Amino acid sequence: MLRHEQEAWAGGAQRVAGVDEAGRGPLAGPVFAAAVVFDRDFLIAESPQALQGIHDSKQLTAARRNHYYALLTTCPRVQIGIASASVAEIDELNILRATHLAMARAIARLDPPPDLALVDGRPVKGLPVPHWAIVGGDAASRSIAAASILAKVARDRVMTELAAQYPGYGFERHKGYGTPAHLAALRRLGPCPVHRRSFAPVAQRAFAF
Repeated sequence: MLRHEQEAWAGGAQRVAGVDEAGRGPLAGPVFAAAVVFDRDFLIAESPQALQGIHDSKQLTAARRNHYYALLTTCPRVQIGIASASVAEIDELNILRATHLAMARAIARLDPPPDLALVDGRPVKGLPVPHWAIVGGDAASRSIAAASILAKVARDRVMTELAAQYPGYGFERHKGYGTPAHLAALRRLGPCPVHRRSFAPVAQRAFAF
């Protein structure tokens, strides 16, 4: 889980950020991204210990994600940036460009900026620093995996808040993904203001209403 970080350090990068997103697929809510810079000595020392369980957020339970979110956001040897792109930006730009915007915003919240970003997935346009795109990076880099956890937990919490604002859709359960229950609520209630109207299942219901 440190191979890519070690390659970056060997190439001269001192501050290496892991970057990942959460929420590209849902029919509702913002898309989130996180950027994480570990103190190098801390990451090396703690990877087989306190950080060992940090893997792809999708492979962790909600309880484990919350545990690591608390650890990462309170540790003085970890710097984080968390940002989002709104539903309006998703509908205006498209989900890919909005995701890239969220990633750029997350990196911009790191001060000083990283020398290099390790990004999960394919190359990203518009990042403020050089980056390496790593397909499957959240399962291959501790820094990217940490970012995936932060982005996922931050977004899940927002979706739970939105569930209170827009009851009936079940956002607190499915977090905006197109589950059968969510699609049934869309058919029954129509879209609410946080639905992505550029996504086909929502656009079809918006037209019906």
